[in-house]
Amino acid sequence: MNLYDKVANDLRENIHAGLFVVGDKLPSIRQLTAQYSVSISTIQQAYHQLEMESLIEARPKSGYFVSVSTPIPAKPETSRPAQRPIDVSQWQEVLEVLLTKQGVDTIQLQHAMPNMSEVSLKPLLKKMTELMRHHVELSLPYGDINGVLALREQIVKLAATSGCALHPDDLVITSGCQEALSVCLRAVTEPGDIVAVESPSFYGAMQAIKAANLKAIEIPTNAESGLSLEALELALEQWPIKAILVTPTCNNPMGYTMPEEAKKRLYQLAQSYDISIIEDDIYGDISYQSPRPRTIKSFDEDGRVLLCSSFSKTVAPGIRVGWIAPGRYRDKVTHIKYVSSSMCPTLPQMAIADFIKSGGYNKHTRRVRLLYKQGRDHLIACIKRYFPQDTRISFPQGGYILWVELNKQYDTVKLASQCKAGAVSIAAGPIFSATGKYRSCMRLNFSEQTEIEREQGIRQLAFYINQQVAVSLDANIKTTLKN
Repeated sequence: MNLYDKVANDLRENIHAGLFVVGDKLPSIRQLTAQYSVSISTIQQAYHQLEMESLIEARPKSGYFVSVSTPIPAKPETSRPAQRPIDVSQWQEVLEVLLTKQGVDTIQLQHAMPNMSEVSLKPLLKKMTELMRHHVELSLPYGDINGVLALREQIVKLAATSGCALHPDDLVITSGCQEALSVCLRAVTEPGDIVAVESPSFYGAMQAIKAANLKAIEIPTNAESGLSLEALELALEQWPIKAILVTPTCNNPMGYTMPEEAKKRLYQLAQSYDISIIEDDIYGDISYQSPRPRTIKSFDEDGRVLLCSSFSKTVAPGIRVGWIAPGRYRDKVTHIKYVSSSMCPTLPQMAIADFIKSGGYNKHTRRVRLLYKQGRDHLIACIKRYFPQDTRISFPQGGYILWVELNKQYDTVKLASQCKAGAVSIAAGPIFSATGKYRSCMRLNFSEQTEIEREQGIRQLAFYINQQVAVSLDANIKTTLKN
């Protein structure tokens, strides 16, 4: 038994025995470190394990507390994609999602959009207004090709919380994370090369692979532990893979966070085969775990990890401020960024830099993390109440999206079309695959709705799911009678 397992077991037994009840504060990390004579990371891993079980919860600057237990649902099965290089398709389907106009009364479960109505965003809005009113002339000239220095200095401090030791000169500012991923792919590959990806995977990353004329090889992925390293290694032995593109922390669309040891092993695999890792960490700052999970970049010894992120998912997508820590590929990334879109607008960068420096960003992410965790638990409860009993649901460790796997008899592409009539929007599973797999799956968000709206949306989805069953039964009866 590992040391952290022993600590976790002791705490679990104490909770079940009633020594700690709902709402009680648990011993601090420092106290347990002394009590068990183990490292801080051991205690953190034990607490992380209990958080994964929803037995305890972390409260910023307060410690760990016994939580109201949320039963963990049956998780989606490990994916089984075709493990060969393939051309990415699904662009028309993705375009349809992007062009979908949401009605005023639509319950939006489709897009990965943060909560932008919180009062904790007011300091940022105030700063943006002030810059536009009193310093609009700063928006007229060209800016620094690498981005505003004040912003890069603040990002360095944020990155330190994920274990990265960066310098402002190590960073390149981009127009969101989508551009960051696109630039990085072009920096480490040539047309026709093969890129390994999780399956399912973020459709924006898939389309960036398509746009760069690359092939994707989808790797089996588990809803709890992430990318299968064993399957990846087999693929690396069989195919000339040039890069691995992953979202290991608060994954999109499944929500999992790869264990720290698995992240380290993934980096070591990349070293062994001398390939690059493009790490999408866009949701990392809204992980429910405390401390914030380490990035793969934090293990990087030779600059092969290109770390990408932005403030689109933590603050607001319209800000369009992202960044890359490109390691050994800095010169190439800078050149590609320049020829693709040149410099990024100055004022949004200055506003975000001030938001971080003043403490507003940390305050905002602390606030929304709690809201998102509550939203996750409520959405799961609604799905368990209204959806078929054999439905499988991921259990996100951060962010505000989860993955739902229905029985194979259901078709979420048809469901997405049906539920428009009920003013509900979802993201059907096929757009998260290079070849249109996951037709019985969907991604839902839990960031923007009230609990009443969220439950109403799930009830509407359940109604259309049941309609599909009725239509299928009717068709089977007619076929039987005909025969």
